[in-house]
Amino acid sequence: MGLLSWWSGRRRAADADDLRQAAQIVERIVRLSPQLRLACDYEARLGPVARDALRYLRGLVGQVPAAREASAAAWAADPYIHAFFATPEEVSPVFSHSEAVRSCFYDHPEATEVFAVLGMAVGERRTLGVALHGTTTRTDVAQTTVSFSDHQVRVCAVSEAALREEIIVRAVDQLALEGLAAIEADTQRRESLEHERALLKTRLKILERQGTGVRSLLGSDASNSFAEVARLQAQIDENDRALANLGLKTESLERALEAVCGVLASAEKHVYVQARKFLLDRMNVVVNDGDARAAQEVEIRIAHLPATPNAIRAFSLVRFKRGDLLPARDMLKEAGRLLI
Repeated sequence: MGLLSWWSGRRRAADADDLRQAAQIVERIVRLSPQLRLACDYEARLGPVARDALRYLRGLVGQVPAAREASAAAWAADPYIHAFFATPEEVSPVFSHSEAVRSCFYDHPEATEVFAVLGMAVGERRTLGVALHGTTTRTDVAQTTVSFSDHQVRVCAVSEAALREEIIVRAVDQLALEGLAAIEADTQRRESLEHERALLKTRLKILERQGTGVRSLLGSDASNSFAEVARLQAQIDENDRALANLGLKTESLERALEAVCGVLASAEKHVYVQARKFLLDRMNVVVNDGDARAAQEVEIRIAHLPATPNAIRAFSLVRFKRGDLLPARDMLKEAGRLLI
């Protein structure tokens, strides 16, 4: 009985924690779009889908491997850091140039390291290279090289747990923005249709007035005018139907809340991570099965986000030491050296 009570107590505490965090997420969402507060029962409607999104995102972030050290020393030993950076000298400048990293160290003077999300563009390039087949060296062997570029560090924290929580809340922000973007697209569509409708009606009135003038007595272009009036009327009718499909303007707030709730309820369709495994040699060339070259397997995480649906961005959680932070006065020199 004692064990059951203990388990029940933990369950209630976990549920209470979920409710509290969901309430914080709801408040975060309505700060992005304050007019949502005016929607009927916005808290009761956003709360459950916010909890569902949180659970999904926690599971997603929980599957991401532990942060690995990002340093020139780690470049020689860690196959991931070695794959991400072409040389050990390139590691520190990426983090030292990051405003987020420097701000985190500045705000937490006691911190000896920061935890960050390292984002990179990843590409595959097929070329002809050199390979040894038995005792014969061939120079026309098809090879695939994996490259990482555009290194960005924009999210940091002083602990790995805090970093993972920050990733979750930022992902929720992105989901909310995705829902609001759909409403913005509807608003722009409505404005375009209303403008088009005004132009069509103005043109129709002009043609109808022409039909009461001298030209109608002569009958020179009556048939053409009639055809043009019919065509314009058909376009106006089509325009009216398109506007009707968008709903009333007074319902826009309700539709905005429904759109945000819909995106949160289907978070897995908008934010997800794929894992791809590569067997790479020291030059980031993919090694095929049966090849005798030394190689290390790396599993790259690819993030798919609503903001960049067509961009392929790899990411990794990393630790960066304060001692590896380049002095501000040396950063321009280092950047100049890399550009040479």
